[in-house]
Amino acid sequence: MCVNERRKLIVPPHLGYGSIGVPGMIPADATLYFDIILVDLWNKKDEVQITTLEKPSQCNRTVKDSDFVRYHYNGTLLDGTYFDSSYSRSSTYDTYVGSGWLIKGMDQGLLGMCAGEWRKIIVPPFLAYGEKGYGTIIPPHASLVFHVLMIDFHNPKDGITVQNQVIPKDCKRRAVTGDYVRYHYNGTLMDGALFDSSYSRNTTYNTYIGMGYIIPGMDAGLQGVCIGEWRRIIIPPHLGYGEKGAGNSIPGSAVLIFNVHVIDFHNPKDSIDIEVTYKPEVCNVTSKKGDFIMYHYNCSLLDGTLLFSSHSYENPQQITLGMNKVIDGLDLGLTGMCKGERRTVIVPPHLGHGESGARDVPASAVMKFDIELVHREEGVPEGYLFIWLDDTPENLFEVMDLDKNGEVPLEEFSTFLKAQVEEGKGRFLPGVDRERSISDMFINQDRNKDQKITAEELKLKTEEEADRVHEEL
Repeated sequence: MCVNERRKLIVPPHLGYGSIGVPGMIPADATLYFDIILVDLWNKKDEVQITTLEKPSQCNRTVKDSDFVRYHYNGTLLDGTYFDSSYSRSSTYDTYVGSGWLIKGMDQGLLGMCAGEWRKIIVPPFLAYGEKGYGTIIPPHASLVFHVLMIDFHNPKDGITVQNQVIPKDCKRRAVTGDYVRYHYNGTLMDGALFDSSYSRNTTYNTYIGMGYIIPGMDAGLQGVCIGEWRRIIIPPHLGYGEKGAGNSIPGSAVLIFNVHVIDFHNPKDSIDIEVTYKPEVCNVTSKKGDFIMYHYNCSLLDGTLLFSSHSYENPQQITLGMNKVIDGLDLGLTGMCKGERRTVIVPPHLGHGESGARDVPASAVMKFDIELVHREEGVPEGYLFIWLDDTPENLFEVMDLDKNGEVPLEEFSTFLKAQVEEGKGRFLPGVDRERSISDMFINQDRNKDQKITAEELKLKTEEEADRVHEEL
């Protein structure tokens, strides 16, 4: 007979109780009729029967003695009678294997399982609850059937595991304790259940590593990452959220899996990093503070996302170096360049747009500038619109008063200054409309606002600010 098979048996007297019968119960020479259902069977030589119902395609590790396991199960008798289920409690059954916490048959039946594996485990009574059974739900001498889904497992001696690394070929530096890392991640349990993702918030997770700001397992798992690297970090619960878990999404004693993509990292002590990609053979003069320069650039994040480009406009970008017109890191990166030189400049956020970021620039982002210097010329000191390259002419007003009528209108003022530049005697502030500079200087000298300058009104800047070393109208 098979379990749950039903048979009707007719037993003649000579195969039953014969001519004697059973006093008070079965008459002599009685034919017996039996209606039988087989509910269980086992043999003293039986072992635990294991049937794998489903197994993940990837299984890097299996359950062994002393591991802590989390699994769901349905428990029935051999005839299908239900006696218990972890699903009814909406919680996994969590225990150590091979440490006497389980019936012997389950200790054996869980060995070798993968996370995510389904098994049917049949346990004979002498490896279960034996002659006594268990309460009113498990009869004596009952075989037990468990349908088990292994959620996850770990060993108290486990450290983190790093897998599936994809490391960029041009990895020049690896993250260390004290670095500030920006990364995207998907966080799952071992059964694949997603508990969190930075992608769902459309922003990276930003933190210092090795300083206790994140769970110990992630602190350790991010050590040695490269910019642009992908890696999977498997974290046992004692290096994650422990026996208590976190919120409703991370159960107690859960193994955590983080699939991480490192966007960038830097150290607060970092300066800019410069790589010269082209330099002219002749380079006698380089850019310095105060110089007026014109340059082309592409600005991107370290993951290749293009943020800004001068090529989107008709003309190159133009600034005067050292005048706080661009972020500090770019100002430094543009210093010391030859005309025609090309550079790649990596700018850490504390020399860029900082923790707040800027339009299209994420908070604490490292930026990459590919720049080419296309023009450089000497500038003028801050606050000046025009400087003399030689000594200031003696009797300046007389030289400026071209028609010698004792007054200098705007047109005459403009003609004089332009002539000084053409003769190499003076220089205007570069990058500013020349006519506007002339007009501003004229207004400054026309102190009584009568549209002309007289000898009494004309003063050099050195006469107004004695600490200036250059002379300016």
